[in-house]
Amino acid sequence: MMTTIERPRTVGELRASGYKTLPVREEMRKNLIEKMRRGEEFFPGVYGYDETVIPHIVNAILAGQDIIFLGERGQAKSRIIRSLVSLLDDEMPVLAECEIPEDPFNPITRHGRDIIAEQGDDAPLEWLPRDQRYGEKLATPDITIADLIGEVDPIKVAEGKYLSDELTIHYGLVPRTNRGIFCINEMPDLAERIQVGLLNIMEERDVQIRGYRVRLPLDVYVVASANPEDYTNRGRIITPLKDRYGAQVRTHYPLQVEHEMEIMDAEHTPVPADFNVIVPDYMKEIIAEISRLARRSPDVNQRSGVSVRASIANYESMLANALRRAIMAKEEVVVPRVSDLPYVIPTLQGKVEFETVEEGREDQIVEKLIQGAVAAVFGRHFNIAELEPVVQRFKAGVSVEVGDMVPSNDYARLIKDVEGLEESIAPQSGSRTPGENAAAIEFLLEGLHLNKRLNKDRVGQRVQYRG
Repeated sequence: MMTTIERPRTVGELRASGYKTLPVREEMRKNLIEKMRRGEEFFPGVYGYDETVIPHIVNAILAGQDIIFLGERGQAKSRIIRSLVSLLDDEMPVLAECEIPEDPFNPITRHGRDIIAEQGDDAPLEWLPRDQRYGEKLATPDITIADLIGEVDPIKVAEGKYLSDELTIHYGLVPRTNRGIFCINEMPDLAERIQVGLLNIMEERDVQIRGYRVRLPLDVYVVASANPEDYTNRGRIITPLKDRYGAQVRTHYPLQVEHEMEIMDAEHTPVPADFNVIVPDYMKEIIAEISRLARRSPDVNQRSGVSVRASIANYESMLANALRRAIMAKEEVVVPRVSDLPYVIPTLQGKVEFETVEEGREDQIVEKLIQGAVAAVFGRHFNIAELEPVVQRFKAGVSVEVGDMVPSNDYARLIKDVEGLEESIAPQSGSRTPGENAAAIEFLLEGLHLNKRLNKDRVGQRVQYRG
């Protein structure tokens, strides 16, 4: 890599250095191959796609194909697309003072050619960093040809140039991403006449503005994203444009609960650093399982999907209530527990769309999802038959009260009062701090209730478990 001092400053110096420009697809392919040989990660922060999505993306780039990413919301489409920038060179030389990034050896606009004709090897260069070689636009019905491709600039006309003169054109977003990557999010929402203009750029390599045709062999790697619902209902991609994309890559939600947990860990807003946070694995698993159950629930609109962002937001809400309890109880350790789960209800309601239901039933639907998640995770961590001694103590008349604002130290008495409880929670209580013990006790009691081994009653703001 050239240092700032070594970098050529003119076209002549660049030519003397032996620098060769590569088409953007070849540049991406070259850098991808180098990453593969070094064993580097292609898309940091993307989980669960190593054996499904990423191989298709790699093949498309190796083949030099434009890509459409098809998938529901919250499936990391935008993150993957923006990560493609890492496959570009660190910096790229372009002609200085040009409206679009121009290859110093082969400019494609009239302005660029004029600079080379007038200044030759003395024409000055700029070095463009890779992050400035990426352009993105969210497709909306009000997008115009001027936004994406360009428009006649009336000021340039007023200065005396003819309308037919290429120099009167003010270029849009796609030409300004020449020699880079351009993404259109939610492509089906783009009006068909705009898609036709985009097709001209991708296929015919020309720009047509106000009836004037300008030959402009742009070098742009064009990527698009689409939601399957929009793909078939709200709009469509015109067949010639869809045919121009070489690969359609279908994304998906995490196939394994561990992947969803990894995303939650990586993406959530952390608790303030002056608190020690311990999140039992089974509590993370419950949050992930809530989303997984919602994706199969007949009460949840599956066309709109249940984003991984729902899991992240639920996780943050659970942690927030655990933090509130720690502050009020003057505890330094934040440990979420089952009694914090009701506080994810408003969060999840804001993240999903329900099928037609009676007014007020949304709370019941989410509560049912939470109960199903707790029961499923409980079944993975406990053997009901081994908990029979605990159940017998409750049948003998023991009852306990728990709640989200009950201090963690208060649960120590339960361990003494309920024979066999300490041994039963041992595998789940981690380092056995008061907070971890409290979380493990609530998990065990709620699991026994959901398996119809204990009764459960609400007593004010608390919950009572009894035989």
